[in-house]
Amino acid sequence: MYKSIIKRYFDIILAILILIPTAPIMLIAAIAIKLDSPGEVIFKQERIGLNGKTFWIYKFRTMCVGAEKMAGGVYESHNDVRVTKIGNVLRKSSIDELPQLINILKGEMSFIGPRPPLTYHPWKYEEYTKAQKRMFEVRPGISGWAQINGRKAVEWHKRIKLNVWYVDHCSLGLDIYIFFMTIFKIFTNADNENTGATVSADKDAKN
Repeated sequence: MYKSIIKRYFDIILAILILIPTAPIMLIAAIAIKLDSPGEVIFKQERIGLNGKTFWIYKFRTMCVGAEKMAGGVYESHNDVRVTKIGNVLRKSSIDELPQLINILKGEMSFIGPRPPLTYHPWKYEEYTKAQKRMFEVRPGISGWAQINGRKAVEWHKRIKLNVWYVDHCSLGLDIYIFFMTIFKIFTNADNENTGATVSADKDAKN
């Protein structure tokens, strides 16, 4: 009942309550991005969501246009030159994630849930094991169990195990805990940087 109905109602109400007061902040962010560097204000990227269906996730653009085709690819590094000046501020404050409120209202995401992976990284959907695909049984979230237990520093096979654990233990109490721990992580900027490849070279690690 909670995962299928109640959680969705909470998402809609909370998204509206947050969207109204943060609208001015998002407007300022959009203007700053436009003035800081050429390119679109909103960065759209295809991700894997509920039941393996793909959707377009929205973020404020924090990197220069075409960043994924440059050195580093999907991984970022300390003082990554691809990150714009405004983008650095948006990332540290997590303001870049605010456009995902629209994803929530559209029913594509939740506040709490596994972060939606790229359609090609770490693997294509068809390459996930049956056990790993269980992470797609709930809507992906802006933050989740894996994010408060290592965030970007956790290797993907371990991250997926944390995501599956969340699916098995999803509850209102757990979501509230993750929500407040996420706020703590934002203020301390903990684990908010990929320090290297997070896909294990050991194929057996997927199982």
